[in-house]
Amino acid sequence: MNISRKQFLKTSALALTLPMLSKVDVFAKPIKNVGLQLYTLRNELAKDVEGTLKRVAEIGYKEVETFGYGNGKFFGKTPAEFKALLTSLGLTTPSGHYMPNNLKKDWNVAVDHAAETGQKYMMCAFLFPNDRKTLDDYKKLCDTFNEAGQVCQKAGIQFGYHNHDFEFETLDGQEPYQVLLAGTDPKLVKMELDLYWASHAGKDPVALFKQNPGRFPLVHLKDMAKTEKREFAEVGMGSIDFQRILDARKVAGIEHFFVEQDAVTHGTPLEAIAVSYKNVEKLRV
Repeated sequence: MNISRKQFLKTSALALTLPMLSKVDVFAKPIKNVGLQLYTLRNELAKDVEGTLKRVAEIGYKEVETFGYGNGKFFGKTPAEFKALLTSLGLTTPSGHYMPNNLKKDWNVAVDHAAETGQKYMMCAFLFPNDRKTLDDYKKLCDTFNEAGQVCQKAGIQFGYHNHDFEFETLDGQEPYQVLLAGTDPKLVKMELDLYWASHAGKDPVALFKQNPGRFPLVHLKDMAKTEKREFAEVGMGSIDFQRILDARKVAGIEHFFVEQDAVTHGTPLEAIAVSYKNVEKLRV
């Protein structure tokens, strides 16, 4: 069969593009198990745990990240009761947020309870001002985190730290977040990068991933409004380019994605997480 030079070049060009098109079709898929940090629904949970979690599942979320663990319970329920409730709704809890006081008292018990619910990650959620006044405070926290990580490791759980923006503010000529990264064992202490707070502090999440490959198994999908105040916004309704960030997921080591919105400026939190869910569905990993 004879073909013209023009036809040959056209066919050759198409052939060259096929591998690229195939890669997009095969590997670019929606996030399989979209998660929610339940702090977004703290007021709703305080009134109705079962009803609120049922609504979360109905929206389409598959995973939830807990907060507020205390007195051996999750939202007033024992670990076994909480896990049974989640299972009945088709939900799992791969991660939980814990406060510094949890690390200082009965941490072994907290780890056992987290394991009972099925959690594989335990994140220190926040640092109170008195715990982070100086660089020495952060250096001491590194020791605390490493020790907490060792306890977690024995139970098959990964310990980690969830940031806000204060960790990126220069303190005594250094950036506390870098102190935490350098002073903790990468195997014992991972990072859950809050994409809103990192961006709010002027940091590029992708650059952080490249500087610390494999250190970020969890991320918070939280958007920043395109306003002067840069308040919280539903995912996809703000200024953060989530797709660009998720394109670097392999370098980061991301395994779980949790939607979170600390405060809702219009509508209800349940309406907000529904909007975020629909927009997260448009992202590809």
